[in-house]
Amino acid sequence: MKRAVFLDRDGVINRPVVRDGKPFPPATVADFELLPEVVEACAELKGAGFLLVVATNQPDVGRGTQRRTEVEAMHALMCSALPLDRVEVCYDPGQGQASDFRKPAPGMLLRAARELDIDLAQSWMIGDRWRDIDCGTAAGCRTIFIDHGYAEPLRTAPDFRARSLHAAVPLIIGSGRRT
Repeated sequence: MKRAVFLDRDGVINRPVVRDGKPFPPATVADFELLPEVVEACAELKGAGFLLVVATNQPDVGRGTQRRTEVEAMHALMCSALPLDRVEVCYDPGQGQASDFRKPAPGMLLRAARELDIDLAQSWMIGDRWRDIDCGTAAGCRTIFIDHGYAEPLRTAPDFRARSLHAAVPLIIGSGRRT
């Protein structure tokens, strides 16, 4: 079985739009900007033998306030810059609906693990919101919280905290779990 690092998109890979202390996804591909050192961080993780899987909620598509083609264009740009193995996207709108795939539910991670032969106990989830940490915990991964100081509390304690994806890399590579 393989090890993976599951990455939230907005706030981990790209710069989110922050309004009133809360993060939102960019509206257009022109607004999509990779965060500093993300390319290097992904290359290091890939070089250490991890699969890289993005797991992202994009509920604005399900709500009808963003076009799916715009999100897919952002993902094409992201995939051209980073050595990603897979992008899992949940377009469910949230708004009171239960979904097995919308984080904090672990469905995206479980599906990727099943289809890519990933050992979740040897894997990591990195995110900047409580949903990401709860999702990783529910899937059986270790978690790293990228703390941007949003006006949103965590519900579950992460295994580690870091200031960026790049700062999280040594925590993962030096974790001591099997290679």
